[in-house]
Amino acid sequence: MLRRSLLAAALLAPPLAAPALGQAARRPLRLVVPFPAGGTADLLGRLAAREIEQALGAPVVVDNRAGAGGAIGSDAVARGPAEGVILLSNIASQAIGPAVNRSVPYNPVTDFRHIALVAAVPSAIAVAADGPIRSMADLVARAKAQAGAVRFGSTGIGTSSHVKLELLKRAAGVDITHVPYRGSAPATADVIGGQVEGLIAAVPDIGNNDRLRLLAITLPERAARWPDVPSVVEAGFPDLVATNWFGLSGPAAMPADQAAEINRAVVAGLNTPALVERLASLGAPPNRMTPAEYSEMVSSEVTRWAEIARSAQIRVE
Repeated sequence: MLRRSLLAAALLAPPLAAPALGQAARRPLRLVVPFPAGGTADLLGRLAAREIEQALGAPVVVDNRAGAGGAIGSDAVARGPAEGVILLSNIASQAIGPAVNRSVPYNPVTDFRHIALVAAVPSAIAVAADGPIRSMADLVARAKAQAGAVRFGSTGIGTSSHVKLELLKRAAGVDITHVPYRGSAPATADVIGGQVEGLIAAVPDIGNNDRLRLLAITLPERAARWPDVPSVVEAGFPDLVATNWFGLSGPAAMPADQAAEINRAVVAGLNTPALVERLASLGAPPNRMTPAEYSEMVSSEVTRWAEIARSAQIRVE
């Protein structure tokens, strides 16, 4: 089913541009974000695109290709031209897809050249600010009182948001109904509107919304940015400690010198004082990873999240 949807999306979508960055004309570079506009991936992708444009003098066109938990956009880049196209991915979601769905046609490690880490941000467990659930204890008690009555949204089937919900259910010993969405924005709207009781999503998506209450953040300790919100360890759920790694990758055949050029532009730009402060407001520390260091981290994270997804017994048909 997913393979057919990927093929249909590929046929309907415009072809990916394939200009080389080294060309004197500096034709546009296409940055594929495999999630809807307005979410964390889109925000971080546009930050990275701006820094690449300023450093290299190459226009960067952001192309949102959402669907199938990020698999549609990821596959488009994996099968795309060697130069001129890059992907802004959530490593956990990219790793989880092939682990839970045999129809996903790419390998998240070998089918890409991994370029640069953009940011690592925590997730939060959130509910409506005006609702009856005011703490993790309230959430667990409500879920235990009536199996399946509590509904939680995610950013899509097989995404890291979905897996974290499954981990929460197992750790708390409760049955919470999973409601998948195409990104965090519609899930957030339904939490606020009362269609679902809560969601788990990256904190940049939900952390500054005063109509949501954050019950816990997926860090071992409280975050300086949200000092009043307990960590998942403090709340009694250490298995939920995790960050969302967002980074840039190209097709496996991308030349190493192009990857290095993009890496230098992103690392320099995101480590300026203004953007260090901006990323800190999202809960993300600055980084200076080389392509080799980022590739090693991707491989490690892919292994970790694939194992978590399998242990949570998530299957996508």
